[in-house]
Amino acid sequence: MASLEKGSVDVVVTSPPYNLGINYGTYMDTLEQAEYLNWCVSWSRSIRDVLKDQGSLFLNLGSSPSNPTIPHALLFQILKDEKFVLQNTIHWIKAITVIDDAGHELSKGHFKPINSERFVNDCHEYIFHLTPTGSTPIDRRAVGVEYKHKSNISRWEHTDGMDKRCRGNTWFIPYETIQCRDKDRPHPATFPIALPEQCIRLHGCRPDLVVMDPFLGIGSSWVAAIRCKVGRFIGFELDKSYVALAREHASDLTIVWPDDSN
Repeated sequence: MASLEKGSVDVVVTSPPYNLGINYGTYMDTLEQAEYLNWCVSWSRSIRDVLKDQGSLFLNLGSSPSNPTIPHALLFQILKDEKFVLQNTIHWIKAITVIDDAGHELSKGHFKPINSERFVNDCHEYIFHLTPTGSTPIDRRAVGVEYKHKSNISRWEHTDGMDKRCRGNTWFIPYETIQCRDKDRPHPATFPIALPEQCIRLHGCRPDLVVMDPFLGIGSSWVAAIRCKVGRFIGFELDKSYVALAREHASDLTIVWPDDSN
């Protein structure tokens, strides 16, 4: 990131290692907590350096029963550094059970069950929307939903006659069903393409938008940027095998990485 022009990036969508002991191939996610948090502050400063003053950082973080406070501890350290303000907190719901109007129980999504007498299954993660000042404008209806009761369209002035309202801060985005883990999801910690896509659209899509992911993995954010038709995408990844998969997933991409050796 140090090689990029300062203030040149509009949107960062990323999910760093959570320090939960996951083996990423070229990186083992087992730092001491204090060391891990200091490292996170370091890369968050680098992101701020390249982010525009009206830019957005969408930071996806999860936890585990062994380290349940890590998203909050990491967020606290970043906010304490005073480079970012927390503008929105979004809850990524991966699985949910609801009762519909007819009284039927509906279960949607996929979750990884745990065998425990103490903990419930973890069906959500956080997306912290961080901005330099807390005043970055967003396009709320770009990821909006239709009104259930259409009378609201004419009842409220803020609708502008559109059948679209703000989705709110709970996003149900399940993983796609896979047949083979090694083939369909070889990275140990990916997010669905729809997740970074909604983040980019919430910030506001433009043809000249520059999107970046400092922890690219197998390229979900890259594919999302293509779908959003952004002007430029920048990604960083240590593992060359993940880079190869990311290139494959974005095979019809017109954006070219500047250095094929990385």
